[in-house]
Amino acid sequence: MFIILLKFSVNKENAGQFMDAHKAWIKQGFDEDVFLMVGSLKPGVGGVVLAHKSSLEDLEQRVEEDPFVAEKIVSAEILEIDPAKADDRLSFLLN
Repeated sequence: MFIILLKFSVNKENAGQFMDAHKAWIKQGFDEDVFLMVGSLKPGVGGVVLAHKSSLEDLEQRVEEDPFVAEKIVSAEILEIDPAKADDRLSFLLN
């Protein structure tokens, strides 16, 4: 499982110009069953993605394909988690 932190960077002001392409990238992640959740980092510092069913290498490639990353609107940090215990509602993450 992974947490992807997308923090606004030098070209933050260009976000609106690439928002549709960024949303399409997010949709593809959900359609391919890699993304579990996306949301905003408060207060307005960027976004976060929870991901699974991917190798680190494949996820790094996917993140590089995000138009926000490619255009330096955000910088990305990928945190890899090895879940050891979870609430029953999240037990699928332990597989």
